[in-house]
Amino acid sequence: MSAFENAKKFFTACEAPEGWAGCKEYVEDGAPLVAQCEPLVDVTTVEAYCDWMHGFGTVTAAGATYTLHTASYDEKNKAAVFFATYHAKHVGDGGPVPPTNKEVDSHYVYILEMSDNDKVAKMTKVWNAPWAMRGLGWIE
Repeated sequence: MSAFENAKKFFTACEAPEGWAGCKEYVEDGAPLVAQCEPLVDVTTVEAYCDWMHGFGTVTAAGATYTLHTASYDEKNKAAVFFATYHAKHVGDGGPVPPTNKEVDSHYVYILEMSDNDKVAKMTKVWNAPWAMRGLGWIE
């Protein structure tokens, strides 16, 4: 399987959200996560991020979906890029406040650096977290 095919499978599994169990076959051991956003400040590995997404997508915002706008692969840099919009409603436990039943559509980008084994070696998430948190009613 090619690096881009594995990247697409990882993206789909992560967003499903299948958690680490559904994502680990596409990721190198210990792959780091880089994200300059408040909710993920202590989430530093792809494994931890996959589990964070699982918790968010199955408890806090159960039933959340996404729209994938574009996916591309840079062969020279071995990097897959996914631009999407996450559609969530805070209906369950979790988050900094009780369920608000507020909804948000939040854009985000994944940049997946792929290894020579065609697995995710590093992940960067670009996300305007305050926008999402305001939309969900978590901050003013």
